Amino acid sequence: MKIYTPLKALLSIGMIVGLSFSANAHRAWIVPSTTNLSGDAPWVTFDAAVSNSLFVPEHVPLRMKGLMVQDPTGKLIEAVNAHTGKYRSTFDLNLVTEGTYKIGYASGGLRASWKDKEGKRKRWPARGKEANAADFATEVPKSADSLKVSDSYRRLETFVTSGEPTDKVFEPTNSGLELIPVTHPNDLFVGEAAKFKFLFHGEPAAGVKLAIVKGDTRYRNDQNQIDVVTDAKGYVSITWPEAGMYLLEAEYEDDKAKAPATMRTGSYGATFAVLPL
Repeated sequence: MKIYTPLKALLSIGMIVGLSFSANAHRAWIVPSTTNLSGDAPWVTFDAAVSNSLFVPEHVPLRMKGLMVQDPTGKLIEAVNAHTGKYRSTFDLNLVTEGTYKIGYASGGLRASWKDKEGKRKRWPARGKEANAADFATEVPKSADSLKVSDSYRRLETFVTSGEPTDKVFEPTNSGLELIPVTHPNDLFVGEAAKFKFLFHGEPAAGVKLAIVKGDTRYRNDQNQIDVVTDAKGYVSITWPEAGMYLLEAEYEDDKAKAPATMRTGSYGATFAVLPL
């Protein structure tokens, strides 16, 4: 499984469950202790997990393998004080350079699923494993029952800013489903519309389905989910009803894949802090 970034980093999030809009589904997330900071080289702590209740670690942690942090110049830097516990991983960042940082995971490549002779569901690559396109022909049976082959990409992100917001980390990698902000994600306020653009492999992605949910879902019966779809040029506008931390999930699919895949899919997730006016 390969993903290409401007820095040619190989990343993997095979451990992350697929994004789902179901209220009962497990959702993956990375949450910073704060998103806007000032002062001389401030610190931020992050939680990373998969859970049913948003931002409450009660299922499994996201592993540290494959975590990517870009500083405001686009350079890859290391998280520090990393620890993976029973339900969450935690790590720290020292924001030495002023500007906006991007923290997340990304992966992509061929995926296949089918049923064996006993009717059991089989997948390639196996969970947590990396796909090697050269092995596809020998490991995936061509005439298998219910065979589905996709060119699939996943991305999970969050953003923090020290001082004035910057845009370098939002330069597209042209790989998978990506969010290109018109409104900076660390400049979101209640009642104000935020505008984002989505790309898939560098092209405007029309018809991307988005679900936006505010955290603390364990304390309310209704998810209060906001559902929106990107327009023909890949743009979407979101007006935030309340202050708080939100999870945005996006899904995309088309039939423009190259053989042996029959479809291309992209999923994207990000956490945003919305501030009161």
